[in-house]
Amino acid sequence: MIINLPRTTIRDINRRLLLERDEGGAIALGRVLTLIIDAGDRDPEGAIDAARDASLEHPCRVIVLTRADTVRGAELDAQIRLGGDAGASEVIILRTSGELDEHVDTLVVPLLLPDAPIVVWWPYQAPTNPSQHPLGKLAARRITDSTECDRPAVTLNYLGRHYREGDTDLAWTRATRWRGLLAATLDQPPFEPVQRVVIAGEGTHPSLDLLGAWLGWALRCPVEIIRQDTPLAITQVRLERASGPIVLDRPDGREAILSQPGQPSHRIALPIRELRECLAEELRRLDADEVYGEVLQDGLQLLEDQP
Repeated sequence: MIINLPRTTIRDINRRLLLERDEGGAIALGRVLTLIIDAGDRDPEGAIDAARDASLEHPCRVIVLTRADTVRGAELDAQIRLGGDAGASEVIILRTSGELDEHVDTLVVPLLLPDAPIVVWWPYQAPTNPSQHPLGKLAARRITDSTECDRPAVTLNYLGRHYREGDTDLAWTRATRWRGLLAATLDQPPFEPVQRVVIAGEGTHPSLDLLGAWLGWALRCPVEIIRQDTPLAITQVRLERASGPIVLDRPDGREAILSQPGQPSHRIALPIRELRECLAEELRRLDADEVYGEVLQDGLQLLEDQP
């Protein structure tokens, strides 16, 4: 069900939600959190689709903020999506214009679920300081996506300078399976130190930098990043040790080959992660990701300080 409310108010939106809850049986009792999506002036539909799919695992109220694409006065248009159009959530889209663009936090507060954690997600451009953004101040978790930013490397730099507990980035989440596989190989004999790490992949993809920063920080060894023109994000990681290299190679973006000295090669399903999968992973945890914080603040600096 889709309900359009042009030139409306927050009071009218809440009144309509109560009406649908009473008459249609659409309830919010099973919602476990409120997810606020700040899409800026970009089309929010891709983010809404990801949130709808993630809500099947994490039922939530989704509040989407987007800017009107025409110059108008201070007006608010809204759309409510319930039932099959919202997955296991209820989606409230707020399209603002004029002075309302500067006061989005005051629009959101009356729509928050009582006694439920709040997560804010910026699917496109990230704020310079997420924890001090008006929406970020409301949230226990703040999710950015440096992959979608105009200058990913610059974004990672200021995210590191302003990191606070509760911040995370989907470029980090996209490398979760790489981190798990590489850690598992190092838990097997021979337990030798890694002398050097080589990572290859799409030149501007921030997951390369975060994975390289994690490996350099955790293993205390030099890291080389080979930046390619491929659109396949991370394509290879090579851990060089005295007995021979461990190589995790994913040339096609779908399947990886793990090679280790003295062992047969293994084929592993390692597809590029979809947005909904990454978002669902981040919604599973509301505590601080301490490793991400260390990598963002210290690991990236180690990479920059390499000769």
